[in-house]
Amino acid sequence: MTSTATSTRTADAVTGSIGDIIDRATRMAPLHDFPGVDDLLARFDAIAVAHPGRVTRRRIGTSRAGDPIHDYAVGTGSAHILVYAGVHPNEPIGFHTIQRLAEDLTADDALLAAVDATWHLIPCIDPDGTRLNEGWFGAPSSRSHYARNFYRPAPQEQVEWSFPLSYKKAYFDRSMPETQALMRLIDETRPALLVGLHNAELGGVYYYLGRDIAGAVADLHAIPEALGLPLDAGEPESADLTALAPAVFLAPLATEHYDYLESLGLDPVADVGGGGSADYARRYGSVTFVAELPYWTHPDAFDTRPSGTDYAAVLRKKAAGLGDLSRVLQHALSSALPHLVLDSPFLRASRAFIPMMAGVGDAEARRAELPESSRVATTAEVFTNEDTVRCFRLRFGGMLLRAIDAEVDAGVAPAELRLIGTELARVYDGWIAESESVPGITVLPIEKLVGVQYASTLAVAARLLAEDAS
Repeated sequence: MTSTATSTRTADAVTGSIGDIIDRATRMAPLHDFPGVDDLLARFDAIAVAHPGRVTRRRIGTSRAGDPIHDYAVGTGSAHILVYAGVHPNEPIGFHTIQRLAEDLTADDALLAAVDATWHLIPCIDPDGTRLNEGWFGAPSSRSHYARNFYRPAPQEQVEWSFPLSYKKAYFDRSMPETQALMRLIDETRPALLVGLHNAELGGVYYYLGRDIAGAVADLHAIPEALGLPLDAGEPESADLTALAPAVFLAPLATEHYDYLESLGLDPVADVGGGGSADYARRYGSVTFVAELPYWTHPDAFDTRPSGTDYAAVLRKKAAGLGDLSRVLQHALSSALPHLVLDSPFLRASRAFIPMMAGVGDAEARRAELPESSRVATTAEVFTNEDTVRCFRLRFGGMLLRAIDAEVDAGVAPAELRLIGTELARVYDGWIAESESVPGITVLPIEKLVGVQYASTLAVAARLLAEDAS
């Protein structure tokens, strides 16, 4: 319980703070790339060395490949806020965000007083996966370069989605060491706020929030507007999301997604593996917050005008595209498997995601038959559904090629495997060309994306602490 004097001070500090937070976000210097793991951790260690009385560095775990994972604690407030980057290793915007948070919280007494908490900052929760994406960090503006160097772990190897789960027929208890490290810190701190620093690929800004917090939605809308970034208005990541406001959704739970798939007559176990961080942290009443920022955008992604196209037809086209993608990649994977000897992360991811594309397509086909799908789609819905197919082609085709190339580069690929790789590369080049031919796609300034994530994290923290103090 916070004292009356402290409560009044916190509430006063929060009043009008959104203007200061936005001002901080708009003053970020231009950014052109993303730091690799070693560079990022060196920067954090330098911050800790420069502020020995302000930062407490503590090892909380070890990655599967042996990298130490550290928590950098700043502040002495009774409420704990846990922020972690690198949750999905192809989402590095948060590396800049968490570094900026560390720099400002250690150097700025006014900011630390305004958001009076103990901040726990984990600069990279999945260093192993992040290293497999570093090939595109130096030139992130090209979507094709990104795709050819892309890696996303199989779901059960993702920190975000490998928490323990026991729900109906779904059971998962094989949490990775990285996830266990995060779990232990959650158990120890029982955070008021849990912030995973994610980002999307193409579209506009959108958010996930564990529950409605007084004043938070208005702040979350004001921040991207001040930075000149659009709110996303296209197809949500999942059809079962609940919107609190435009581009602000309740944080998804694995259990709720299970129920949704079950309602469509599908087998949820095939899609729902482990639980999410929100599933796990809710036992402590923690509020989950995620700001999703895209690397690229397109005017159609936030155009809510009627398109003249039937929404059900849009979903059927998407389902067909995902089904075709799964068939093409499954044929290549099945042909390659007898010749693959390396149990690479790319192969494990391919074996998980390729059949999943067929399942996602089936779910969209069934959703197309629901009565509520019989309506006119918005322009944003048409564009983002089409781009989902393009995105998954680039992602999962690229990872299967990386699995095959790993064998070729190691000198263990037989002639048959090299031929399979050559044919898949031909198909993949066609997908790349189709993606690059879409007119109107623009690159968003990294510093503005970081600014939104930085400002929204501070704003939600301030609003939550003010609510708890009142």
